[in-house]
Amino acid sequence: MSRRKSAVKRSILPDARYDSQTVSKFINVMMLQGKKSVAERIFYGAMDIVEAKTGQPGVNVFKQALANVKPVVEVKSRRVGGATYQVPVEVRPERRTALAMRWVILYSRDRGEKSMAEKLAAEVIAASKGEGNSVKKKEDTHKMADANKAFAHYRW
Repeated sequence: MSRRKSAVKRSILPDARYDSQTVSKFINVMMLQGKKSVAERIFYGAMDIVEAKTGQPGVNVFKQALANVKPVVEVKSRRVGGATYQVPVEVRPERRTALAMRWVILYSRDRGEKSMAEKLAAEVIAASKGEGNSVKKKEDTHKMADANKAFAHYRW
């Protein structure tokens, strides 16, 4: 634990197209090697594909997908007297969105479509319907926490 001041939470500017901080944060998380313009092109391309396929505004489908992927509980390792227990803990709101973004990006990179924009669009559409690998990851996390509910009294 640092003895200095706690880090100041910096607010990020909303993106140009949708005027949304969530979208801006997602683009920043998706970005590789500081190439923000490439990440923006991929994201906006994916949103265009989502709008064409679903007939709804892309950003609404994206926000619905993130809401479906956000985990409520997760497990953390806690060492008690030589044994390590997986203790279920609630996830803070900021970490919820961070995990959801990370999982959507991770599983869209693993998909089989041609371009990254197509992969991202397919994962976002699947997640907004409550299916796809990122939603499965959330359900697995919840199952793990549920299975270890007996160790909840070790929470700190």
